[in-house]
Amino acid sequence: MSSPDAPERFHLTLTAAGRRVLTGWWPDEAVARRKFTRWIGEYGSMPDARVTLVDEETGATLTEWPDEE
Repeated sequence: MSSPDAPERFHLTLTAAGRRVLTGWWPDEAVARRKFTRWIGEYGSMPDARVTLVDEETGATLTEWPDEE
């Protein structure tokens, strides 16, 4: 479990029709991944929706939806 003072390392972004709609930051990867799944369910029907989870410490994209083809 993260401490309340932990940096918010995991960044979630929702874009739709090429514009940023929503962002969120969490210090805990498990929480961020749950939010990722929830956002797909809540916002996945928006035009051209894309949800991306990035580890800001490493710069790595951890997952994105829909998958790149």
